[in-house]
Order: sequence, then C-alpha cells, then structure tokens
Amino acid sequence: MQRLFSTFANGWPGVGLLLLRLLTGAALIHFGIVSLLEASALTIVVLEFIGAGAGLLLLIGLWTPAVGALGAIVKVWIAFFRYFSHSGDPWIPIVQAVLCAVLAMVGPGAWSIDARLFGRKRIDMPRL
Repeated sequence: MQRLFSTFANGWPGVGLLLLRLLTGAALIHFGIVSLLEASALTIVVLEFIGAGAGLLLLIGLWTPAVGALGAIVKVWIAFFRYFSHSGDPWIPIVQAVLCAVLAMVGPGAWSIDARLFGRKRIDMPRL
C-alpha cells in the first residue's frame, strides 16, 4: 500500500496538502448537496452523490489516491455531460477534477488517516 504514496509531507507542505484536501472535499460535498436540492438530471445527481462521498473521504484523508482518482473521473464525466447537454457551466467540475487529480498524484500529507494507517512506522528494538 505504501507504493501508492510518494511521501507523507510534514511541516508547511503537509499543511498545504491538508488545506487542499479540506477545500476539495468541502467543494465536492457542497456541490453534491446542491445537486440533490436542485431539479437536476438523475445522472448528475448520482454522479454528484458519488463525488460527495469522495469529498467526505478526502476531508478525513482516507484512501486519498483512489478516492482522488474516482473524484476526478466523476467530475470529468459531469463536465462532459454539462457541456454536451448545455445544462450548466462545465468549468467548475473541471477545476474540481484537476484538484482531485492533484491529490491522487501527490497524496494526503502527514495529517491524514492514510498517514496513520500506511505511513512509515518506527520499530523499537528491545535492548539486550
């Protein structure tokens, strides 16, 4: 599992990744809720609901590479659907897809559940 992550950045880069995860997750959840409240096409509602679930996992930093890739695919699908059906602005889902792809490539950072579960562990050897 550790091969999915380049490193778990700590310090200021880790704070930057935390902020990026929080922004992306909150945006995915927000647009998922908005699509449920609007009278959107069923396809968009289902895709936005999947995106909101991905956003929740990104918020806590669990399975970040897989969830980021899933979020990027879903948002690209939504952008194509909106572009070809002329039912809305496709640029917001494109920006969200790029943010999800960045998180899938870079990883979650040190302040995430992924870092706790899959990060390097220090093994103390017993003294003889």
